[in-house]
Amino acid sequence: MSARTDSRTRTSTGKAERTMPTAEEDRASRRLARSAAHLLRHAPDHVVADLIGRLDAPARKYLCRDEWLSASTVSLLLRHGTGEDRQYVARNPHVVGRPLPGLPGPARYAARPGPSPELLRELGPGPFTTGELIALLRRHRRRPRIPLTLLRMPHDPLDPGTLLAEHARDPLPPGAVEALLLAGALPRETCRALLDAGPRDTAVPGWHRPAVRAVRMGLLTFDELVACVAPAHRTLLLTDLPATRGLRWSLPERAGMRTAVARALRPLRDDPRLWSELLRRAPAFRGTLPVLVARIVRGTLPEPAAGPDVPGLADAVRSLAPQAVRPAGGVDRELALASLAVPMPSVEEDIRWVRDCLARGLLTGEDVIRHKAPACWALDEGHWLGEVDHPDRHDRAEPVLAARAEADRLFALALGADPDAWWRVAVTLPDFAGTLPHLLLRVTEGGSVSGRS
Repeated sequence: MSARTDSRTRTSTGKAERTMPTAEEDRASRRLARSAAHLLRHAPDHVVADLIGRLDAPARKYLCRDEWLSASTVSLLLRHGTGEDRQYVARNPHVVGRPLPGLPGPARYAARPGPSPELLRELGPGPFTTGELIALLRRHRRRPRIPLTLLRMPHDPLDPGTLLAEHARDPLPPGAVEALLLAGALPRETCRALLDAGPRDTAVPGWHRPAVRAVRMGLLTFDELVACVAPAHRTLLLTDLPATRGLRWSLPERAGMRTAVARALRPLRDDPRLWSELLRRAPAFRGTLPVLVARIVRGTLPEPAAGPDVPGLADAVRSLAPQAVRPAGGVDRELALASLAVPMPSVEEDIRWVRDCLARGLLTGEDVIRHKAPACWALDEGHWLGEVDHPDRHDRAEPVLAARAEADRLFALALGADPDAWWRVAVTLPDFAGTLPHLLLRVTEGGSVSGRS
């Protein structure tokens, strides 16, 4: 399939005249956009930006309207895209929680009533100096509602330098940081620095909310979040937040966070010694996760000081570490693996069969990615777990996370950070009839990628 469609014709004067795309061109653009949406979930940020720039206008339109756009792709489209891209994304009903017209964000909080009489009696009408405002933000530690109200009251313009100096001296509480991300109108670099919590304990209620909010608002991609959240053990804990009420990751966002963290942990390879060092060093390390990993690999870390254990850290590291556990099943498992390459008479029957095999332990998410054909169906959970009315409502989260992690591993191994290789996969994926490993092998070897006999 052609990567770009061209619906221009030449008039008798030699000028280009744009006509409506043909049905075949429109179908090709839709399929390329859908494949790109699934592929970009696994690519690093610079590859995502490069691939978006290579799409022609019809394919970009369908990409902006795709229901499976990842949070990082949305953020990069809003940051680097055209005004037309932003309009298409804004009209996408499946993009929830982003800074778009009519969706939750700073405007929603700004529409709340002003300060209550009790708050005015306690604080006064203002205006507040920067020091007074920071002191008030420290006093109200819970959810961001009161800090957001404080930021709407008269105060001197916030100086990023003063704010960061105060935050470095004594980190602001999570509610204040979240409010500053929402309504502080701060530069992106300042927002990144506010996500360094210093020595603050993760037992503080709502410690994760600023990180989730930064992604939801489109301020940061997952890769950028991993590069700025500190201390490092917080980044590891963000991959597996407890399923509580309130602001938390959706299932696709959780998968995206795990993808970005796994990318940062890749230098550890499958060396058990390095992974045990990560678990031993992370609780006492005050820097970011990429810095910690680099220093573990180089062996330049001093012996850590004794400190309290971080609840949940061991489970988080264990879930991210390479695993070689294979499910048992004998002949039944071999039959289930073989059936992945042979689609059933209908999608519904295919979904019922795969779900039954997952429930019986004959298949895992990794098996689906490796063996299901065609490859574009393996990357789309809707083709093997069933369609849902919202991406966060899959009733089987573990196969989804396992499939995403295996796809991350295969793409990283075959394509690395080469945008040209990712682009070749993107334009080949819609028409390829084989499995994902087969596709990656053909693309990296430079041979035929038709996948058809």
